[in-house]
Amino acid sequence: MLSERTKDAPDTSVLPRGVRRALDVMQASVGRDVGLAELAGAAGLSGRALQRQFRAFLGKTPHEALTDIRFEAARRKLLRSPPGTKIMEIASRCGFPHFGRFSVAYRRRYGETPSQTLKRQALFCDMVSSRFQLPPGGFDRPSLTIGPIETCDAEAARHIEGELSTALTRAGLAVSAPSGAARYHLAGAIRETDTQSRLVFRLIDRDTGRHLWAHRLDGPSDGIVDEQLATRIVAALHPTLRAAEIERALGTPDADLTVQDCALRAMPSVLSLDAQGNARALELLNRAMDRDPDHALSTALAAWAHAQRVVYYFTSSPAEERARSTALARRASALPADSTVLAVVGTALTLLHDIDAAEHAIGKALAIDGSSAWAWARSGWIDAYKGNADSAIERFTIALELAPNDPLAFNNIFGIGIAHFAAGRFAEAARWQARALAEHPSAAWIHRTLCPAYMFAGASTDASRSLHALRETYPELTLAGISAGLPPLPQTFRERVVEALNGAGLPA
Repeated sequence: MLSERTKDAPDTSVLPRGVRRALDVMQASVGRDVGLAELAGAAGLSGRALQRQFRAFLGKTPHEALTDIRFEAARRKLLRSPPGTKIMEIASRCGFPHFGRFSVAYRRRYGETPSQTLKRQALFCDMVSSRFQLPPGGFDRPSLTIGPIETCDAEAARHIEGELSTALTRAGLAVSAPSGAARYHLAGAIRETDTQSRLVFRLIDRDTGRHLWAHRLDGPSDGIVDEQLATRIVAALHPTLRAAEIERALGTPDADLTVQDCALRAMPSVLSLDAQGNARALELLNRAMDRDPDHALSTALAAWAHAQRVVYYFTSSPAEERARSTALARRASALPADSTVLAVVGTALTLLHDIDAAEHAIGKALAIDGSSAWAWARSGWIDAYKGNADSAIERFTIALELAPNDPLAFNNIFGIGIAHFAAGRFAEAARWQARALAEHPSAAWIHRTLCPAYMFAGASTDASRSLHALRETYPELTLAGISAGLPPLPQTFRERVVEALNGAGLPA
């Protein structure tokens, strides 16, 4: 099965030819023993010279590089395998004959067991395959063309184009014929060797010819793009396409702005999750709703923005903001909606503590589009609010795997920290929350749960530093304000937060 190139894979284009040749042999021989003599022979070097070049250019020995390749191959297979796959078979095919050692080393590398990875893939497959719905029509949707995929296998090309077309349509995009008048073009090519296939995609702005996005997948020569992999490809594409649409709206003269353009201009400010961005977003969204009170995306984003004002302490009138958010969320829920609108509505509803309605909206979003990282993330928050910590981590991780570069990726990292806190793993909770804050430094509200995580983990110095940062940003904040602004987390969670912040010195 084809699998995505990992972010930490070496860029072979800048390596010496001998190292590239040795790596090619490793990639083609993952499941069998490959000795230094064979690698050196393929590289045209002595064994010592090959070892020197590996250390100089990769910082590791050939054996260490082969081990890394084997682990990455095993992880890719686990992340792409159908339910019922045997982990021992995958380990063996990837060159790990001792399953117990493989499992221990895998967990050390990836922070989870192979069975947890496979379980998450089963959850993803089930969601994508069993709950198919097409999004409603009538939306101003980005349009794009696909292919033709460059390959000598015409049947394989048609299969890939068909799977991608379905996945793109479910994601709320308008797919037209190659000769159609679309804004974007998705090009693809398959490059074959004796043992490998390489599938490369490029997203091109048809008006400017600019390349917006590229994606590479490597795998066995008999690999195919199935429904799940097509969904993952579209998920990886979506943030770039959304950003291109936002850039287009930002470049449109004010006199020519449509209601959709106003909503797109507001979206980055909503996603910033800070007070200044929130104010900018609401100004644009109010303008959009004045023009069209039934514009679904504008209404949903406005509901989310008003809820943010309560949860992140952007207002001195939380009751009024909550009421306004509730009214907008109800109105948005009654409008025809694609997966993006439903994910935004579900987000607003969770912040309003209406978990049942939020779960219904997110379920609909995932039934339409299993590639929606926003919907997967919000389903993780719903699980966290319901006290299902391990399930929440699974769903946050799916969201991160689908769209690691999405503007809201940091919030999934934060969510994993919150789930660890709920499970009583406080050191892990602090580590994940600190990572989220490092990726999004303006989200100072993270300190309201980061400080308690440090407190319960016994890191009093870090807790004091965290509380200082919280009070520096919110000098008027009290324990009562913290309690009122927290999302609908379990009662024991809320009590722990208040207890820790009280012990750290936050006034009542």
